[in-house]
Amino acid sequence: MPSDKLKSYLHFHVIVFIWGFTAVLGALISLDAVPLVWYRMLLASGFILLWIKWKKKGLRLPPRRMLVLLIAGVIIAAHWLTFFGAIKVSNVSITLALLSTGAFFTSIMEPIFYKRKVIWYEIIFGLIVIFGLYVIFKVETEYILGILLALVSAFLSAVFSLINGKLAQKEDASVISFYELLTGTAAITIYLLLLTFFGSNQDGFNLAFFDVSVEDWFYLFILASICTAYAFIASVAVMRHLSPYTIMLTINLEPVYGILLAFWIFGSEEKMAPGFYYGAAIILTTVILNGIMKTRRNFKTQKKATF
Repeated sequence: MPSDKLKSYLHFHVIVFIWGFTAVLGALISLDAVPLVWYRMLLASGFILLWIKWKKKGLRLPPRRMLVLLIAGVIIAAHWLTFFGAIKVSNVSITLALLSTGAFFTSIMEPIFYKRKVIWYEIIFGLIVIFGLYVIFKVETEYILGILLALVSAFLSAVFSLINGKLAQKEDASVISFYELLTGTAAITIYLLLLTFFGSNQDGFNLAFFDVSVEDWFYLFILASICTAYAFIASVAVMRHLSPYTIMLTINLEPVYGILLAFWIFGSEEKMAPGFYYGAAIILTTVILNGIMKTRRNFKTQKKATF
């Protein structure tokens, strides 16, 4: 029988494929990033609440843990806002390729979160990743805003992964997901209300905000149910058996899945200059090598501990 760790790893690959499809849905939905994320988080919160009630799970959590969940909810909302914002101003390929830098950000922050020493090769790999980013910036000058938004999104995903890596060891995955998504929805709602009362007539909650086409509702339903509610709960659950770095390393297949799907659906719209693929290949290869080195180092450490 496969171990819990192996089953979690294989399960997470399915989740990552779904996340790759999320980027395609973001391009298919005609809504701007803010209403798109608001509808996504609101609907997903409802789906997860139904799951919690069906499973008769308790929603009470210690106050200190609730505070961490509130912070995580705002972070995941900001991550999705910048993620879909990057797709809207550039394309799926740019956004997903730059999202893979999340593993690089994780390798920098993991020593702080888990109080370990910085490993020498992580610094070298970090410099190589920066070079890969430079190559992409140099050839895709028309997508600078999209690249910057995608980098911010990658950084936020790394922070969120590190926070959830600790929360998943102590609380139920669906309860964590519910509070994080609900908090994210509340944060965006407050932002929209401020725009409604203090911004222009075209900002915040207005008739245009709630004018959603049938096609967009269909895509939003898939996005909120399968790509968010299911994938969110499942991803938090597998964190019980996988390290945050393994999570981020596996997520690096998301660009591969997503870009292939985007080529299949959008065709030539996703075609980029050769330099973009060189830069993306440098980043992905570096992150994979970093993961291999880290795995070998952990294996040697565990082997020594057994003697």
